[in-house]
Amino acid sequence: MAPPIAVRVLDRCSVAPPPGSAPPTSLPLTFFDIPWLLFPPSQPLFFFQFPTPTSHFTSVTLPKLKHSLSLALLEYFPFSGRIIQSPESETPAIVYAEGDSVAMTVAEADGDFDHFCGHRSKDAGEFHRLVPRLSESGEVPMMAVQITIFSNAGISVGIALHHAIADGRTFTNFMKTWSSIHRNDENTPMKSFPFPLPFYDRSVIKEVNELKEMLLQQWRKHKKTLNKTSGEDDDLIRATFLMTPREMEKVKQWIVSHCKRKSKPPPPHLSAYVLTCAFVWICLCEARAGRATTPPPETCFFGFNAGGITRLDFAVPAAYLGNCVAFGRAAAARKDLMGEEGIVAAAEAIGRKIKELDGEVLGGAERWISEWEVLIESDSHVVILGSPKLNLYEVDFGWGRPTKIEEISIDGMKSGISLTESRDFKGGIEIGLLLPHNQMDVFASLFHGGLKVLA
Repeated sequence: MAPPIAVRVLDRCSVAPPPGSAPPTSLPLTFFDIPWLLFPPSQPLFFFQFPTPTSHFTSVTLPKLKHSLSLALLEYFPFSGRIIQSPESETPAIVYAEGDSVAMTVAEADGDFDHFCGHRSKDAGEFHRLVPRLSESGEVPMMAVQITIFSNAGISVGIALHHAIADGRTFTNFMKTWSSIHRNDENTPMKSFPFPLPFYDRSVIKEVNELKEMLLQQWRKHKKTLNKTSGEDDDLIRATFLMTPREMEKVKQWIVSHCKRKSKPPPPHLSAYVLTCAFVWICLCEARAGRATTPPPETCFFGFNAGGITRLDFAVPAAYLGNCVAFGRAAAARKDLMGEEGIVAAAEAIGRKIKELDGEVLGGAERWISEWEVLIESDSHVVILGSPKLNLYEVDFGWGRPTKIEEISIDGMKSGISLTESRDFKGGIEIGLLLPHNQMDVFASLFHGGLKVLA
């Protein structure tokens, strides 16, 4: 394993919204928010080219980053708040009060910046010193930030965000707001930016069949069972794999041709997302086969998020600040996934579940916590974090688009995979993966070799 990078902390500070700019606020959690109380914080990590010495960064760039973050928090002030559970109630809420702030760590790293920006395999632990962590006791903060300068090479921007405050849609809007303020004149009206400012009214999320109370009861039972931060397993390897539109089309044509030869209908929803997920799923099943310490289950699950705004039967503004995603869990027999028609079985299971959610996005919502507990705590299944629809590579602080984006929170899950849109191939998808060294080698061989076979 490569030696850990040296990271020297230059400053620890707090960044708050401008004084007097935001009212004291308490946001009740909705049934969409409650399951995320059991998940580890999201930890996106952005790398930007920045060939400038540390002295210029600390004297010129850093003050502007702090000021632009403060102005972004003017609109996203709940990100400065905390989750509080009052003695009178067992129901937590997101609370903001004057003086609340976001912890910021400023650091300098001596590692090879280009090494972190590549797709090749790397020690997972190398990334842990580039992202902040949130306190897991008492009043839990919503967000923390770490800015790390690689002198004369680049900057990394690491975030820790409590998932109960926002889904990927809201977080992406926040990052685009912060980066746009930094990139433009600070006096530019925020209403002129090409994305919506946040909408806070939680009443737009209509209560359905007492879902909130059912999920709260499950949360009270489990509390912190699933809430783990990224670990320090020396054997874990992080790598990124790419599916281009051309390769997706190869997979699709193979599935369609195979089904035609077998005189059976193809899976119902062969989208780019389904094709990518199905291919990754069967490669993972093969890579893990024979390497498990306990007998694998006969049924494999594939968990993912489905956007609720376009699927709900009541209107929710696109600018809504909070979670509005449903949980989907596709299931397939292990023997089917590892058989000759494994890719067909995987695409069928995922596509069928998406179609179900299209028709009834809250179907089975009362089981979200209990079903996802099985996924999070077993490496026999798969959980997808992120979405290629978020366009995170559009975040630009004025240094150009990110060179690379990683999601570090998958390190704290036994079965997590991250998906992001491709930086360099329009319509492509980047797959972030964390596996033990031997399994990563097998997965890489299956992934690249499988795409060649399908050509």
